[in-house]
Amino acid sequence: MNLRENWRVVLLVVFTLSSAAILFGPFVVAQASGADADPVTLDYGLQLSGGTQIRAPLVGMTATEVEFTQNTSFPEERRAIATDLGLDPGDVRLSTGSQQGQAQAQRGGTVEVFSGNVTQSEFATALQNNGFDVSQDQIRQGVTAQTRETVVNVLSDKINEGGITGGDVKTAAAGSQSFVVVEVPNAGEREVRELISGTGRVQIVARYPVQGNGTTAYRETPLLNNSDFTDIGAAQQADPQSGINQPHVPVSVRQDGAAERYSQRLQDFGFTAEGIGSCPPEADRNPDNATGHCLYTVQNGRVVYAASMGQQLAQSMNSGGFATSPSFVMTTGNITEAQQLAVNLRAGSIPTELNFTAGTTYTLLPSVAERFKLFSLIAGLVAYLAVSGVVFLRYGSPRVAVPMLATAAAEVFLLLGFASAIGLALDLSHIAGFIAVIGTGVDDLIIIADEILQEGQVATGKVFQSRFKKAFWVIGAAAATTILAMSPLTVLSLGDLTGFAIVTIVGVLLGVLITRPAYGDILRNLMLSEEERDRYSEQ
Repeated sequence: MNLRENWRVVLLVVFTLSSAAILFGPFVVAQASGADADPVTLDYGLQLSGGTQIRAPLVGMTATEVEFTQNTSFPEERRAIATDLGLDPGDVRLSTGSQQGQAQAQRGGTVEVFSGNVTQSEFATALQNNGFDVSQDQIRQGVTAQTRETVVNVLSDKINEGGITGGDVKTAAAGSQSFVVVEVPNAGEREVRELISGTGRVQIVARYPVQGNGTTAYRETPLLNNSDFTDIGAAQQADPQSGINQPHVPVSVRQDGAAERYSQRLQDFGFTAEGIGSCPPEADRNPDNATGHCLYTVQNGRVVYAASMGQQLAQSMNSGGFATSPSFVMTTGNITEAQQLAVNLRAGSIPTELNFTAGTTYTLLPSVAERFKLFSLIAGLVAYLAVSGVVFLRYGSPRVAVPMLATAAAEVFLLLGFASAIGLALDLSHIAGFIAVIGTGVDDLIIIADEILQEGQVATGKVFQSRFKKAFWVIGAAAATTILAMSPLTVLSLGDLTGFAIVTIVGVLLGVLITRPAYGDILRNLMLSEEERDRYSEQ
């Protein structure tokens, strides 16, 4: 076979072998090393592996059409609004689509409050008290699209950091209300809730005594938060040999000023002098009554551990060595809290929580999912066999039908390789896309075969090429129409329809770019005589 003239067939073979390596390579390597691995490296979503789906709105309210000017100080206004509402400044967000610094007033900004304990009336009053002309009619339940996108990205990172494969986080709309949908395969409701509960905020808070008027008062000052940490290690058990008697997470502090500020403030508060080792052992259980100098590890507003300043770390801060190598460990009460702490540090925090009480939870047992997986396989085989029967009845010649069916099977195999390569978690919607690809793929191959064979025997390579080009224009136009029709489904929040559209579009592209041209080359070699093939190669 002339490889130069049959490069499309060669390309199909290369892609098929690559898909085989992606699908079966890890299993072969694992078998060679004596390790365990699944025979096929495919990820399965909730419907084919079992698991939990949680669909819930985000806690919060949004004031729209808020007027900002060049004199609006966002940090100051945020603190003022939060103070009026009795909230933390992190529970208030001001944002605008207009550029700050312009002389004229800008209308169209938003103010969000992330709390379920604030009414619309209280929110409107707080805004009015701080100079914003906002009525209660401008306040709606829910958060902005930007906040929802932030939550989706962070929760996706938390699921990935938690070592879960096939998890998915997306948004969905029902009427005027928007939801965040979290799907985690092979996990129960409790496990998923623990993973995504809370905002993921992590802080190091200093509690220290302050002398005044002959009395001692205690003050708490936040020192570090999620964004200040880097080089976050894995959660580790207690290691008495190294002097760490609690589960912990090794961390480093950013060296762009955060480490220096952290070190200096601890020195100013007395932690590196009289505060060394002064935090009581039970301080983490009752922080309100704690004495001494305590460093609290606060996760989602809850103190998970209180630690004293160690002698070695204090010496490093006093000497200035900590600023050049700002590493320490964050301790917790147990390994579960340490693991959650590590996940929150890596993934970051979200501005608000999911309102589980206003949402829904769906759990699918693994045994039911296994039946779905079996029935999906049977449905795919039935579809392929039905198409095979129609093709053989149509042409009655194995020379035409067998390559056609083999090419269609190769197209599905390439699609499986693509799904494995990008880590696509297969669900029933994707299986429907695979079946659709089988149908549309064979349909296009029939168009090619009919166009080429419509006038009987193909006498010359020039005739073959002319007929093939005409058929390819038809299937190319059909492919473009399919892609345009499916494209909106890939970007709109339409649940399972998105997965169906993605698989269908990728299948159409693989067919037009790889499998259909390869089938044309195969058919040419079968239809033309050896003399005509040689003459075609010389043209």
